[in-house]
Amino acid sequence: MRILLINNSHSIKGGADRVYFNTGKLMEEHNHEVQYFSTIDQENEPTEFSKYFVKVSNKRESCFVTKLAGVKDYIYNKKAYLNLCTLIEEKKPDIAHIHLFCGGLSSSILKALKKYNIPIVQTVHDYRLLCPANAFLDSEDRICEKCINKSYYQCSVNRCVDGNFFFSTMPALEAYFRKYLINPLDFIDHFIFVSKFSQQKHEEFDQKYKSKSSHLYNFTTIPKTNPSPIKREYFLYFGRLSKEKGLTTLLNAALQTGIRLKIVGSGPMFNELYSLTRENSNIEILSHQSGEILANTITHASFIIVPSEWYENNPMTVLEAYSAGKPVIGSRIGGIPEIIEDGKTGFLYESRNTEELMNVIKKAQQLSESDYVKVSNNAFYFGLNNFAPGLHYKKLMLIYSQMLLNVQ
Repeated sequence: MRILLINNSHSIKGGADRVYFNTGKLMEEHNHEVQYFSTIDQENEPTEFSKYFVKVSNKRESCFVTKLAGVKDYIYNKKAYLNLCTLIEEKKPDIAHIHLFCGGLSSSILKALKKYNIPIVQTVHDYRLLCPANAFLDSEDRICEKCINKSYYQCSVNRCVDGNFFFSTMPALEAYFRKYLINPLDFIDHFIFVSKFSQQKHEEFDQKYKSKSSHLYNFTTIPKTNPSPIKREYFLYFGRLSKEKGLTTLLNAALQTGIRLKIVGSGPMFNELYSLTRENSNIEILSHQSGEILANTITHASFIIVPSEWYENNPMTVLEAYSAGKPVIGSRIGGIPEIIEDGKTGFLYESRNTEELMNVIKKAQQLSESDYVKVSNNAFYFGLNNFAPGLHYKKLMLIYSQMLLNVQ
């Protein structure tokens, strides 16, 4: 099968990008031909398909006049449409699997795929189809669902993106364009939701999702046996360093409990976190890690903490923790409670509640060695039963096959 994978980025900037690459690798391992379509970026992974990629201007770094000129491409990127048409004519994919496309490649790609009658599947990683600001958060990082009734102007009025009117108005305009001119519900044949929570949210927004969607968790490489069922010496957060990830709450809890904590990642809060913890020897702020370095950091951790304060979907952090036999402390929000069994694979606490997080941390610290081994094993086998590549491949192929049958 010739599978065309589409994503705004051909380098790993977040969890969705990691899933995009993981899917490509998984398909290639099963002898499928994988094609890629994305945007041009100096950080891109090398690929023979880069000649089809599209240049997209960085709205945050350009001047105001350039920003205004780029609004058209942001909403409908004609170059993406033309380049994708060329790729389809030359490579003749059987099916297209989209990850992220809004605000980059734009909805123009949907029009190109339909022109050639290519079945379209999308893995929904965020809430961009419902919320222009993407994460159901307002400018004060409070949960906000004002746009869920398709009143997208609320994003602009409330300056939900970085408190900036221009940055908030662009995605609002793009959302109205999708609503009235290229509605993904009319173009995309099947939506894959990576959490039951997200699927429910989208179905509340529009009942049409019910007839063309399914739930399928992300996946990660998992060994056959638990690699690390031994209690270690520190707690660990790894991922993007930004406010919605709950790092302020985590830091307050760590300072008050006196735990050893490592925070690993990059993002807008890095310098702030580093300054706040510079004189505290129990807390380390480390820059982004990957590969064997990150794996080693995870191996020597006791618990992984996921303190999110937005509707987190299916965080890869939890999957990667379980694959290493690490139990997880997570906030009770979004899709996180689906994949953390409280008291079995880790612990849950009320999102944004520092005191409850402190109590959970103390409970985790007090686990005996034997109890820790049980929790570690539970976490590992939960991952093995829910996030293994083989299981994901079988379910994904069933979806692909059904979509191909529908166009015959």
